[in-house]
Amino acid sequence: MNNNITLRIGVLYPDRMRINGDYGNLLILTNRCRWRGIEIETQSISLGDTLASAYFDLLLFGGGQDWRMQTFVADDLKKSKEQALQDAAAQKTVMLLTGGGYQLSGQFFEAEDGARIPGIHLLDTWTVDNDEVMSGDIIIECDWLTPNTLVGFESHSGKTFLGPTGRPLGRRIIGQGNNGEDAFEGCRTEYIFGTYLHGPILPRNPHFTDYLIHLALKRRYGDVPLIPLDDELEWEAHQRVLDQAGR
Repeated sequence: MNNNITLRIGVLYPDRMRINGDYGNLLILTNRCRWRGIEIETQSISLGDTLASAYFDLLLFGGGQDWRMQTFVADDLKKSKEQALQDAAAQKTVMLLTGGGYQLSGQFFEAEDGARIPGIHLLDTWTVDNDEVMSGDIIIECDWLTPNTLVGFESHSGKTFLGPTGRPLGRRIIGQGNNGEDAFEGCRTEYIFGTYLHGPILPRNPHFTDYLIHLALKRRYGDVPLIPLDDELEWEAHQRVLDQAGR
């Protein structure tokens, strides 16, 4: 067992930005740690709250209902949390950004009325609102992950594009991905992972969940070997999406 180890998780705006099953990501992280004897500390960070940049090992930022809700959150994000999040990124804090959280972490989000909502510049991306909702199962291949597939469900109207330094999370095999035009889905740095994979993403991708846990623990504990778990059901769910797509 991985005793005397604690993973500190911060959840950004859980009362406003978690409409696509994002809370399930926290449950999966919590369970997979506790099954290994790793303690979990979680803290919600919402409107007006101060974010302690050096405290958390892993931050979760989920999706909002529409661009109006994201505008409301974006104001608070810029005023009270942007610098702390940039400091956290510099300190190698792991971040999983899904849906609206992914959009607001780029350079800007252009709303349907043409107004530009400034992002917090964690990722080199930009997003424009779109009339068409891109929805359905999605499969991507990642050249940095083993096994190399991630599966999920996407539902977004924003079209996201990578800037010159933006690296995709993966290449879309099935689904629309960032924008339905290029081959990319998501954006990543070494420690920050932005994506439109909902569902939520972690239950059907246990290898990615453990990748995040291992990476997050490394900041304070070094290279912590994770005890293997019985992931038969998780891999059945993962494979079912691949089978339905003929993969």
